[in-house]
Amino acid sequence: MDRLSPDLREVVAGLLGDERLITACAERDMGAVFRMVNARGVSTRRIAAAVDITQGRLYDYMNGKSRVEKLTLFEQISDAFHIPGHLLGLARRSWEPTPATAKYERTDRPPPDGDDLVAMDHFRSADRQSGGGRLYGAVVRHLSDRVAPRLVDIGSGPQVFAAAAALTEMAGWMAHDSGQDDRAAQHFARALPLARTSGDLPLAAHVAASSSHLALETGDAAGAVGWARTGLELATQGPRIPALTARLHTMQARGLAVAAQRTPAAHALEAAHRDLEAPAADHPWLSPFDAAALASESALILRDLEQYDEALSHAEQAVALREAGRARSLALSRISLVDIHVRRGDLDAAVSVGHDLLSTSPALGSVRVVLQLDGLRRRLEPHQGYRPVREYLARFDDARRARMLLLADLITPSSGGSTA
Repeated sequence: MDRLSPDLREVVAGLLGDERLITACAERDMGAVFRMVNARGVSTRRIAAAVDITQGRLYDYMNGKSRVEKLTLFEQISDAFHIPGHLLGLARRSWEPTPATAKYERTDRPPPDGDDLVAMDHFRSADRQSGGGRLYGAVVRHLSDRVAPRLVDIGSGPQVFAAAAALTEMAGWMAHDSGQDDRAAQHFARALPLARTSGDLPLAAHVAASSSHLALETGDAAGAVGWARTGLELATQGPRIPALTARLHTMQARGLAVAAQRTPAAHALEAAHRDLEAPAADHPWLSPFDAAALASESALILRDLEQYDEALSHAEQAVALREAGRARSLALSRISLVDIHVRRGDLDAAVSVGHDLLSTSPALGSVRVVLQLDGLRRRLEPHQGYRPVREYLARFDDARRARMLLLADLITPSSGGSTA
């Protein structure tokens, strides 16, 4: 007798179009999968028997006391429940029908879907100008309504998984820009297996670079270095994209600089500059990493290495290279420049650039910018005895109050923003 009755397989098949199941599989949260199947009337005894575990172990998974970790058990669940292997980051299972299209070589880059690329470019352009806070919900809805249903189509090609990975990674950045770092980490964790499943190794390395950045922003320098190295390993297995490896070397350098590893950080930064000088190679899903981005990151690395004069040069270059349409990037570059001026003891220059910062649109939907502005204010507070600084902080506080009113729907206690 089949270990899983036809009725039970029908229950599972009926869940394959449910976004909650797709999310649970992408996160490899088998406890959530078991709960969903149980909620459809399948007994825990039948579920446990189907995947050859005890009911006690099943209850541990369902109650979140432990998680499935072994590859063999993921394979058993996929085969018993007839969950397509790609949903769990597994190879195509023996029972899955072979697609009619020619076999896709995993080292090749899949041709992107035109509609997905148009959506990606639209979201990316709007994000640069208005910030991720206003766009996050729209990207998540697009993923849920337009992309996720295609993931469960057994005939879907690898390009669908590449699109899902790229848009999920973008959602992670927008969550980060909204001050929701836990949610950002969840998106990046979902994006990586999707990218691997698509066979697009540069895209997988790109996701690793984003995870490195998030680790650094949340105070995990070692994690940032680890993710950067993972990304570099992935990047070497696929087609060479100099801008991607430059970004990964840069993130590695930032983590090393924070950890006061001066020589390794300097070597990684040198590698980033060398890579960005190489001939460019396009990739449809990767966000650009250009001279302005490298200048901005170089300034932060050199600042953390306490090489303030060199940091100043790169920070000024970053501001000069930023386009008017890149409101958030320009604001972040100016924040770095003010910070470096203060560290160098040049308060007049800090105040001068600080006044330029006040021209940043108060409607810019970026909690990240708000938090960095607050950090900049704290750096200036010890210098309030100097009249230009004191007068600037008064103007700064007026501008901040206006900004907080406009961003009241985005600033929450969980995002780290203070309404004081």
